[in-house]
Amino acid sequence: MSDTIAFKPETLEQVIKITKRYPEGKQKSALIPVLHIAQKEFGGWLDVPVMDYVAQVLQLKPIEVYEVATFYTMFNMKPVGKYVLEVCRTGPCMVRGSEKILNHIRTKLNISDGGTSADGLFTLKPAECLGACGYAPMMQLGKFYHENLTIEKVDEIIELCRQGAIALD
Repeated sequence: MSDTIAFKPETLEQVIKITKRYPEGKQKSALIPVLHIAQKEFGGWLDVPVMDYVAQVLQLKPIEVYEVATFYTMFNMKPVGKYVLEVCRTGPCMVRGSEKILNHIRTKLNISDGGTSADGLFTLKPAECLGACGYAPMMQLGKFYHENLTIEKVDEIIELCRQGAIALD
């Protein structure tokens, strides 16, 4: 992170547009979308200076930003790999083999939950319900779901990521 934290002009314009959706004095309503933008723009995670900057932009107290950013698992509080593998581990996914999928990823990439692979490409985040119970076990990668996972499908996804052939947006 550089000493000067600031959104690019076009990003700040987008943030202002989002903030204007809400009545005067209700800019905190823009916090979650603005945190998503900040996380994307500042390296895939939110460190304290970035959260302080968001607080300043939205005219909030820093604690108001911290409490939201640390509550939701979609925000990263430490650096993550280019590919964040979020594997659902709630009931339906567990019954259909998500723990087997998680164990395979842990072994294959030599990482633990919340850890990042030595090459910096992958971070493993076991997740609570991702809302695709009918397609269990499943994993979110970027904004895309990968459903009905098998060990073979996971290996294919990891290889495609290594080749840079998996879209995140």
